[in-house]
Amino acid sequence: MLLADLPWPDIGARVTGDSVLAVPLGATEQHGPHLPLSTDTDVAVALCQRLAEARADVLIAPAVAYGSSGEHQDFPGTLSIGQEALELLLVELGRSAGRTFAHLVFVCAHGGNAEPTGRAVTRLRAESRDVLLFMPGGDGDPHAGLTETAMMLQLAPALVRMASAAPGDTRPLAEIWPLLRARGVRAVSESGVLGDPSGATADAGRTLLDGLAAALIREVAAWHPEVPG
Repeated sequence: MLLADLPWPDIGARVTGDSVLAVPLGATEQHGPHLPLSTDTDVAVALCQRLAEARADVLIAPAVAYGSSGEHQDFPGTLSIGQEALELLLVELGRSAGRTFAHLVFVCAHGGNAEPTGRAVTRLRAESRDVLLFMPGGDGDPHAGLTETAMMLQLAPALVRMASAAPGDTRPLAEIWPLLRARGVRAVSESGVLGDPSGATADAGRTLLDGLAAALIREVAAWHPEVPG
């Protein structure tokens, strides 16, 4: 189910007019002192894997691991390509994918990618390409808090440093958004955490991932029902 693992003749033999390419969209950015920079990408890949396990017509593209992360740029290690570059990348990727796949779903796990990805999807649809964007909604624990920490404890526990997990700015996102937008995450949270990761568990992470995967599978089924093989 991983596109990059297959030689081209295998892809040509497997892909039909109803095949779906799932593209994980993440980021390489700080996630507090306790989570890896790959967190968003890891979650997006995991959701695509769940989708491919549920549907035989899905192949998974290599993840887009760089996104629009300028709000995290004050933290060492963050690598951002900005909104304009990400939008162009996804438009060109969609055009190229359309030569092989009739259906394309972007699975995005980084909120900062929302605007450029939305614009890219609009452009691709205007070119009569069949594209879906799936983006999990927020739950008041925006960044490196309980939600993401729990999911990473389930996906990659060896990469989580719970001894360093501590509450960051726990105010509602709407309250801090103007300052965050103007000056970046560090202006509201010295650690880079928005929320409280301290009570996270792997069991909670499994439940969260199960719920997100089920929502993704439902949304894809409503957009493009699987054709019986």
